[in-house]
Amino acid sequence: MRLLALALLLVPAVTPQRGPAPERGQMEREFDAYRRLLLDWGGLTRYGSDNAEVKLDPAVDRVVFLGDELTAQWLPGGAAFFPGKSYLNRGIERQTTAQMLVRFRQDVVALRPKAVVIQGGSNDIASVMGPTTEPAIADNIMSMVELAQVHGIRVVLASVTPVCDCAGVKQSALRPAFKIAGLNGWLRGFAQRSGSIYLDYYSALAEGRTMSRSLTVDGLKPNAAGYARMAALAEQAIAQALAAPLPRATAYQPPPAERVTGPPSATQPRAPGSPAARKPATVRQ
Repeated sequence: MRLLALALLLVPAVTPQRGPAPERGQMEREFDAYRRLLLDWGGLTRYGSDNAEVKLDPAVDRVVFLGDELTAQWLPGGAAFFPGKSYLNRGIERQTTAQMLVRFRQDVVALRPKAVVIQGGSNDIASVMGPTTEPAIADNIMSMVELAQVHGIRVVLASVTPVCDCAGVKQSALRPAFKIAGLNGWLRGFAQRSGSIYLDYYSALAEGRTMSRSLTVDGLKPNAAGYARMAALAEQAIAQALAAPLPRATAYQPPPAERVTGPPSATQPRAPGSPAARKPATVRQ
């Protein structure tokens, strides 16, 4: 009963505004998804068995795609994920960057890839797991990049994709264009500062400031034509990343005089210009 009550509380946060009420079968599937979420918030069990079967051959140019439903539902219908390539899909529907960070060691680092494509942020903007802040999203992404670089993994940072209200669903109510543009601006800048490759899905799918109607299923998820454009760009970004030297880790280290022993305190200095040093801007409706 407690799980059911918590699931009911989550429904308004993750369900976009639609017309008719969903059918019973759809509701049962959604409640089952919420139950799994409450039992395994980070999604650590989703790819546990698959990861155990991966052969860790150092000669293979393995690449992990870590993301939300845009990655998880890549070319739905049973189509192969980049045929002939050693690319692993580790996307999970409705995940935020905080949840991706929880499983980053298991689903990325432990697989010893040469590169990782990090795609996320859209569900953070939509407050799928509750309201968050732009600095919090940035912290999650920076932590994933730092973890990758410490373990010799090259990083490709994908932009947040555009949305449109062109398919009967008010997608922009949850994911306003200005918030997507703001986060993408930060992603582009951080990719440059950290030695990562910026993968600009946004420009390939946008028509003005919204998703092109010809490239989407529902105003949020791309269709086959949209994924074809994304795949071509992803291949280019991965090739560029694999050809580049390994960047140094970008974790902030304070000067020796500022370092402290023991647990960090509220007065411990922050990195100049770091998101946590700025006044948080709440990402919510």
